[in-house]
Amino acid sequence: MNNFNNKFIILFDGVCNLCNSSVNFIIKHDTKEQFLFASLQSDAAKEILLQFSTKKLTQDSIILIDGKNIYEKSSAALQISKHLNDGYKVLYSFIIIPKFIRDWVYDIIAKNRYKWFGKKEKCMIPTSEIKNRFLK
Repeated sequence: MNNFNNKFIILFDGVCNLCNSSVNFIIKHDTKEQFLFASLQSDAAKEILLQFSTKKLTQDSIILIDGKNIYEKSSAALQISKHLNDGYKVLYSFIIIPKFIRDWVYDIIAKNRYKWFGKKEKCMIPTSEIKNRFLK
């Protein structure tokens, strides 16, 4: 896998309104610019995921890649919160909830995300200010 200068990579559903809002939230609260992004529909994400072929990953999950570690669903969200500013690090304390419970809640939201939050026809196009944070 390419060296991304010790950056974390977040893979997300590029047509999901909730996912796009989450990415915008992360960008706003990631003042150290530690995260890079790619939609799960992109060639970049497909190439990155080939490095982790031993794990079955689905399109309905946020995925965080931290070096050789890969996190998905609630674990990814909590790992991300650990690196945000403005006190969002405290959300990581929810890691004490058993993963099967956290992921059960995550799966309910993921299953209904288009119905509850809507869906775009195409993946979001980043503005020129944040374009360098997105992998192609």
